[in-house]
Amino acid sequence: MTHSHTTEIATELATLGGGCFWCLEAAFVQLQGIESVVSGYAGGQMQNPDYHSVCSGSSGHAEVVEVRFDPAVIDYRTLLQAFFAIHDPTTLNQQGNDIGTQYRSVIFTHSAEQESIAKALIKELTEANYWPDPIVTAVSPAPTFWRAEEGHQNYFANNPGQGYCQAVVAPKAAKLRKLFAGRLKQPE
Repeated sequence: MTHSHTTEIATELATLGGGCFWCLEAAFVQLQGIESVVSGYAGGQMQNPDYHSVCSGSSGHAEVVEVRFDPAVIDYRTLLQAFFAIHDPTTLNQQGNDIGTQYRSVIFTHSAEQESIAKALIKELTEANYWPDPIVTAVSPAPTFWRAEEGHQNYFANNPGQGYCQAVVAPKAAKLRKLFAGRLKQPE
């Protein structure tokens, strides 16, 4: 009798905030090795925050994405390089016209290794003077992640013609496709 063994992919989590979660989700879902991207909230005081309380700034949460990825296909450092490529890590609590603490640039780490990689990459980017202003991206241990309402999941895919998606989300997704062309998922 033969036994069939199912090999389970050892995935990791990354929790990242860099402006509107619709932008981050639309960009990351294009990359090889990304198993899932969930929009949500992290880093605030309120239990079970909703979009309204987060947008008002009263909950203290950042809009974030929880990215489940296969490190054998895309490593954490490469994922962070994509993160830094698609948002401005030098503006405190702001991305473009989106202003408020909910839009802060933040890396919530899930291990000491992730923290080390994030801080080393920020140091490298700072030393390379990639941006004219200092990087303000916070790096801290991952707090509780709260999944956003269903209407915010796959937002760009479900609302490509919406004004904000056309003006803000689409260009960020296109920028990632250009910069990471060799790492894009192939059409099925």
